[in-house]
Amino acid sequence: MQDLFTVNNLWMMIATILVFIMHLGFASLEAGLTRSKNTVNILFKNTIIPAIGLLTYAFVGFNLMYPGADYAGAFFGFAGFGLPLPEGWDTSNYNAGYTFFTDFIFQAMFAATAATIVSGAVAERVKLGPFITFSILYVAICYPIVGMWKWGGGFLNALETPFYDFAGSTIVHSVGGWGALIGAYLLGPRIGKYTPTGMKAIPGHNIPLAVIGVFLLWFGWFGFNGGSVLSADPGLVSKVFVTTSIAASAGAFGALIISYLKFKTYDITMVLNGILAGLVGITAGADQMGVGESAIIGFVGGGLVVFGVVFFDKIKIDDPVGAISVHLVGGIWGTLAVGLFGDLAGMNQVISQLIGIGAVGVFCVAFAWIIFFTLKKTIGIRVDEQEETEGLDINEHSMRAYPDFATRE
Repeated sequence: MQDLFTVNNLWMMIATILVFIMHLGFASLEAGLTRSKNTVNILFKNTIIPAIGLLTYAFVGFNLMYPGADYAGAFFGFAGFGLPLPEGWDTSNYNAGYTFFTDFIFQAMFAATAATIVSGAVAERVKLGPFITFSILYVAICYPIVGMWKWGGGFLNALETPFYDFAGSTIVHSVGGWGALIGAYLLGPRIGKYTPTGMKAIPGHNIPLAVIGVFLLWFGWFGFNGGSVLSADPGLVSKVFVTTSIAASAGAFGALIISYLKFKTYDITMVLNGILAGLVGITAGADQMGVGESAIIGFVGGGLVVFGVVFFDKIKIDDPVGAISVHLVGGIWGTLAVGLFGDLAGMNQVISQLIGIGAVGVFCVAFAWIIFFTLKKTIGIRVDEQEETEGLDINEHSMRAYPDFATRE
């Protein structure tokens, strides 16, 4: 029995490490898909966000997300500040599968992901100070409250047909996606993006770095989804690995085919985001799907990314890395797909999934709007025109990522 506990706990810690590596993936992807003059700023945000996530989750978030059985079926609960250690430092009796500390650190790695998603959508024109302020509040309060609704035994989990989100298509990815949508809208587009003669593409400066970022994210997703099994169950973990990989692969082809039909070119950035959309899409039901269903979910997710990017450009919401299309559109699709495919398919499940999507959307939009709008009207959230033109690296950080090539974008 002790050997099984050790194996389960070890797998959970390995999964935690894999999720942590995803932050390097986000940093690489966002830096690669933006201009060189803003690289330090992108890397700075993606360095500080995991620190924000860990600290806020330790002092506030964990007890907001898991307030205890007294709050079952509720909208809100809070068990107090800090980490209440069960019977001192030896926490091996906390759970049949893993320790208290393993539970905390695995969940904490998820917490920062929501703010990382926002980072890409507001890139190249957001002030660093207000962004950090937003991230602290969003990760410390909004994310764990939404997480409590399902994973902490809250009202979505108490529906007659419980809302289902295995690893966070809605609870993690759409939370970040809604914040990204509001942030990008209130910031406005980058200078020169939308002109009187039409939309102007602003290409990223380092596609190889973006590709590395996506493969790091795909690699980390084995821990993101595989760890969400919450044990080292050999059958279920291996199934989740397969469904995750199939959806990512199908997402690549969904984006490839739709983007080629639409633009008559092989667009690597669309394929990269198609892979991510497939991963986001399967995250809600990775343990419930077969191979064919995973392929459908991934393929549709990849295609939706292309339409999403075009749609948001059409309404002049500037998202430099396609984060809204990947994480919001993909998250909604993946959550809805749980009711359409797999072991839980059925009309009652579809209704519960829609309730969850709607409740999370309304709360996150309201929360993000209040924070961003307040910051905009007080200290401002956007750098001035000169700073944006010269680049955030030299103005916000007094350095350049590529000092030997300072004149190039």
